[in-house]
Amino acid sequence: MAFANVPVIKVGIVAVSRDCFPANLAVDRRAALVKAYTAKYGADDIYECPVTVVESEIDMVNALEDIKKAGCNALCVYLGNFGPEIAETLLAKHFDGPKMFCAAAEESQHSLDITGRGDAYCGMLNASYNLALRNIRAYIPEYPVGDAEDCADMIHAFLPIARVAEGLQNLKIISFGPRPQNFLACNAPIKQLFNLGVEIEEESELDLFEAYQKHEGDERIAAVAADMAQEMGYAEGKAPEMLKKLAQYELTLTDWVEAHKGYRKYVALTTKCWPAFQDMFRFVPCYVNSRLTGRGIPVSCEVDIYGTLSEYIGICITGEPVTLLDINNSVPKDMYREFIEGKFDYKFTDTFMGFHCGNTCSSKIHGAHLDYQKIMANTHPAEWCEGTIEGDINPGDITFYRLQSTADNVLRAYAAEGEVLPVATQSFGGIGVFAIKEMGRFYRYELIGKNYPHHGAVMFGHYGKTLYDALKYIGVDPKEIGYNRPAGVRYEDENPFVK
Repeated sequence: MAFANVPVIKVGIVAVSRDCFPANLAVDRRAALVKAYTAKYGADDIYECPVTVVESEIDMVNALEDIKKAGCNALCVYLGNFGPEIAETLLAKHFDGPKMFCAAAEESQHSLDITGRGDAYCGMLNASYNLALRNIRAYIPEYPVGDAEDCADMIHAFLPIARVAEGLQNLKIISFGPRPQNFLACNAPIKQLFNLGVEIEEESELDLFEAYQKHEGDERIAAVAADMAQEMGYAEGKAPEMLKKLAQYELTLTDWVEAHKGYRKYVALTTKCWPAFQDMFRFVPCYVNSRLTGRGIPVSCEVDIYGTLSEYIGICITGEPVTLLDINNSVPKDMYREFIEGKFDYKFTDTFMGFHCGNTCSSKIHGAHLDYQKIMANTHPAEWCEGTIEGDINPGDITFYRLQSTADNVLRAYAAEGEVLPVATQSFGGIGVFAIKEMGRFYRYELIGKNYPHHGAVMFGHYGKTLYDALKYIGVDPKEIGYNRPAGVRYEDENPFVK
């Protein structure tokens, strides 16, 4: 799925060659790489730089100008042989966008003479050393030396990492209102946003309400309400009147995005969705949040700025809707014994329920239906709390994760792969029964131990490797990226006497 709110990456592949090695090795190997990539993934994502090879600083300038003219917003420096450590790293330095390095493996035992051996295995060491000397951040794959097919896979794996990096450099987060009372957990310093290249616009709930009122009678409301009715499966003429208010609100947000994105290309939103929201708007915004996230514009709940940032990262990685959930409640023991124990390879403490009032995209839940927010209805009339989308989250693989700034301005993140189990929740809201190996220890020593808030983002699939590489690329210290450690691998402060 392609979203207009996510970068489209085009990688310029530039072959480099050390002048004392045969240049034709780099030229021929680049051509083979492009051929292999095109055969497996198509040609849309890549551009073969026609500058024969980069051997000198002048070659570097020519190649840089060429890939810029070709519209490349990402760079692959490809060592066809040993490579010119200065020119190749200057190319990375002066390219304004995400970049990666990979290198050509030797092709045959019969071509290891002076005309056929490239020594790029050695050249990658010098390249990495020079990148560090120049303080250049570049993606280097786990095993960066390979044949044409191997390197094609490396470049393809770089695309979501490049989308994250390029997306954050062009992202604006628009927030409405302060965090709700008793939600200090969602409050975090914004300085790290600027360090990541993200802009933020903080607005008042009153600004949003004023804009909503000005959209009353908007001629587009009927069409949006009809689209909502179709999504929810209402028969013609049977849709609730509430949809008109939700459509008016959706138009308010989308118009605000267009009017306020400024020079930024991409936008994420976060709103204060309770308690005054119900008093003034007389509905809840959950369903609209789910619809926008389904279009690649994440809208987090409860003014969770780093929550919507996390969601945006997930959308860049997957190209699909993500969601933001409370790490919410334990699975009842009788439910575990009846539906999970002996049927799935999870301990009781591996399970929990992820929940939010109704912000998950309809494509990611089954039995989707509109309802009222039952928790808020404890303090407000139920008709003021209409607008949630409810249903159990689809079973399947997930990655639970979050990027957060600590109170003392340290970027910290976690990631854990698991699954949503095919177990009926027998509950309300957008909710699922989640299972993550060693969740109990992860919950105690990572989530609680590292002071994370209760919100976690969810990608629908296993994306831990890509997420980890993307977080490293944008500047998160690997020591600050937590994960669910397997049994026998203790956390730093885990009690060694616990059996």
